[in-house]
Amino acid sequence: MNRVDYTNTEDQSLPATEQEDQTPVINKLLEQVNIADGLDKDLLVKIGQAVHDGYKLDLESKGQWDQQVDEWVKLAAQIKEEKSFPWPKASNVRYPLLATAAMQFAARAYPSLVPADGKIVQFRVVGADQQGMKAAKADKLAKHMNYQLLEDMSDWEEEMDRLLIQLPVVGCLFKKTYFDPIKKQNVSRLVGPKDLVVNYWSTSLEASHRKTEIILMNRNTIKSYQTAELFLDSVDLGEPTNQPEIPGKSDSHGNQIPSRVDDTTPYVILEQHTYWDLDNDGYMEPYIITIEENSKKVLRIVARFDSDGIIFGKENKVVCVKPVEYYTKYGFVPNPDGGFYDIGFGHLLGHINESANTVINQLIDAGTLSNLQAGFIGKGLRLKMGETKFNPGEWKVVNATGQSIKEQIFPLPTKDPSDVLFKLLGLLLESGRELASVAEIFTGKMPGQNTPATTTQATIEQGMKVFTAIYKRVYRSLTKEFKKVFRLNSLYDENFEKAQRILDEPITKEDYDLTSYDVCPTADPTAVSTTQKQLKAEMLMQIVPLGLNMDEVKKRILEAQEQPNIQALLTDGQGQPIQPPPDPKVQQMQMKGQMEQAKGQQKMQESDQKMQMDKESNELEKTKKMFEAQMEQQTALMDQKFMKMEKMMELQLKSIEAAQDSRHKEIEHRQKVKQIVETANAKRAAAKIQRVERKPSN
Repeated sequence: MNRVDYTNTEDQSLPATEQEDQTPVINKLLEQVNIADGLDKDLLVKIGQAVHDGYKLDLESKGQWDQQVDEWVKLAAQIKEEKSFPWPKASNVRYPLLATAAMQFAARAYPSLVPADGKIVQFRVVGADQQGMKAAKADKLAKHMNYQLLEDMSDWEEEMDRLLIQLPVVGCLFKKTYFDPIKKQNVSRLVGPKDLVVNYWSTSLEASHRKTEIILMNRNTIKSYQTAELFLDSVDLGEPTNQPEIPGKSDSHGNQIPSRVDDTTPYVILEQHTYWDLDNDGYMEPYIITIEENSKKVLRIVARFDSDGIIFGKENKVVCVKPVEYYTKYGFVPNPDGGFYDIGFGHLLGHINESANTVINQLIDAGTLSNLQAGFIGKGLRLKMGETKFNPGEWKVVNATGQSIKEQIFPLPTKDPSDVLFKLLGLLLESGRELASVAEIFTGKMPGQNTPATTTQATIEQGMKVFTAIYKRVYRSLTKEFKKVFRLNSLYDENFEKAQRILDEPITKEDYDLTSYDVCPTADPTAVSTTQKQLKAEMLMQIVPLGLNMDEVKKRILEAQEQPNIQALLTDGQGQPIQPPPDPKVQQMQMKGQMEQAKGQQKMQESDQKMQMDKESNELEKTKKMFEAQMEQQTALMDQKFMKMEKMMELQLKSIEAAQDSRHKEIEHRQKVKQIVETANAKRAAAKIQRVERKPSN
C-alpha cells in the first residue's frame, strides 16, 4: 500500500467499537485520507472548539516572548521610527550591532552547511561492515539525498539561507518536513517561531501535547485542497475576517497591512498536531486536526502515526502509539529560564544595542543644539519678526541704539557633546562585540604586521569557540531533519522517478529500509569552516609514515578543498589508483626511523620557536623602553620650549602695555596743550574785540 503523508490536521474521534482487537480500526484510520469525512457534526464542533481553546492557551503562554521577537526583528532590520522627544523628528540612529552579529554568523555557517561540492548529507555505517557493503550503500544514499535536497526540493537551500540569517536574531526556528500529496515530492519548509505555537513551558518539541501551526491560505489554495479531497468540501467558511480592525495599520517592518477583503485575502488555518481518543478506548492517539480560526470549523483530520509505531499488549490491545514528528526545532542558545523557545543575539544584544542607540542619538542631539543655537528675544527690541536669513558678509539694519541688541537677546546655554558619553558608547559596542564574538579579525580586518601566524590562528580558534557550540546544535537539528527525509523516502515511490534517470546507480525506496537501518544520515559538526577542514586534512600528511592509506589521505585533502570530480584525480584513465598504498610490513623499520626523526625535528623546532619568541619579547621590551625614554625626553624639551615662549609672551605684553600707556599720556598732553592754546586764542580774540569797541568813544 502506498502511504500518504499529511501535515495539516490534529485530534479527532471515531465511533466506539466493541471489538477487543483494535487492529482493523487502526488500519482503517491509517487508510483514510480525511477522517473528518463521515464524523458526526456535533463531534466535529466539539473537536474544533477544543483545538481552538488549546491554541489560545498556548498562544497566551508565549505572548511576552512574541512581543520580544517583534522588537528584535525591528532592531536587526534597522527599522527607523520618527521620534518626538526631545523634539519632533529628533535623531533616531540605529547602530547595526545585532545585524552585524547575525550576518557574521550566517556568513560562517552557510558555507559549512551547504558546501560548494554539494555534499550536504553524510551517512554513517551502523554496526560491523567487514565486506564494505554498508559503506557502498551509504555512498549511494548520500548521493541520492544530496541530489534530492538541491534539485528535487528546490527551495531547501534557500530556506536554509533564510534560517541561518533569522536564527541568530530570534533564537528559535522550525523546519516542517513532509510529503506534499499535490506536488508529489518531499517538502522541508521553514516555519517561524510565531507561526508554530507551542506552550512556552513544554520540555521539548516531541514531548509537547500539542503544537499548532498558523497557515495563511487563500480561496484558491483551499479549493485545490478540497478538490484533492484533503479538506472537507461541505464546509462553508464565509468571508475571511482576519484583517486588522484599524485601517492603515503597519506590521513590525513598517509595511502597510491592507484592510480591504478581496479574493487574495487569506484565511487563517490552524493545523494542530495533538492527541484525541477517536475510537473511545480511553487512550488518546496522535492526530493532525486542521480548522479555520474564525469559524472553528474542522477541515481535516488524519492519523499522525504509522502502523509500525503501534505497540500492542495482551489480547492485542494498544499499549502505546508513537507519533510521527513533522517539525524539527533549530535552536541558537537554550533559554536560561527553561522555556521551550530558545534565545538568540536579539535577547543577548538587544539591550546593549538599544543603549548604544540612545547614546549615539544623545550625542547627535547635543551636537545639533550646539551648532544651531536658540534663545529669547525681548519685546523692547524693535525688530521685524519672522524668519531672518543671513548671507556670508551681510549686515542687517536694526532699529536699536547702544547695547540694546545685546541686552534684549539671551541665547540658551548649551554644551558640546559629552566626551564621557562617547567613551561609554565605545564600552557598550566593545561589550556587544565580545558577546557576539564579532571581533575585527573576524570581519576581515588584517592583524598587525608583526603578529605571528600562530598567534592569529590561535586567536581565531578561540573566537570560534562560541560559534562551534552553536554549530553543533544546528548540526544536531539538521541530522533530525535528514532522518525525517530518510523516512519519507522509505514510503513514497515518487521520490525516485527523476533520480532513476539522472543518477548512475539504480535506487528505490527499498534502499531506505527502516527495519534494518544499517546506515544512518547525519551531518558533520567537526569542521565549521573550509580553512579548518583543510588544516585537518593536511595534518594527515604528517602522519602518513604511521601506515595510513595514502589514497584515502589524498581523497580527504581534495574533499576538504572541495575539488570537483575527485575520482578522476585519484585514478588513471582505466580506473586504477595512480599510486598504490604502501605496505606497512615492508616499511615498518623506515617508519620508525622517520618517526624518531620527526620527533627530533619537532623538539628542535619547539626549542627554536621558544628562543625566537624570547628574542622577540626582549627586543620588544627594549623597543618599549627606548620609546618611553624618547617620549620623556621630547616631553621635557616641549616643556622648556613652552616656558620660553611664555616668558617671551609676558615681555611682549609688558612692552605693549608700556607703549600703550606712553601713547595715552602723549595724547592726553596734546589735548591739554590744545585746550591751553584754544583758551589763549579765545582770550586774545576777546581782548581784540574789546579794543575795537573802545576806539569810537575815544
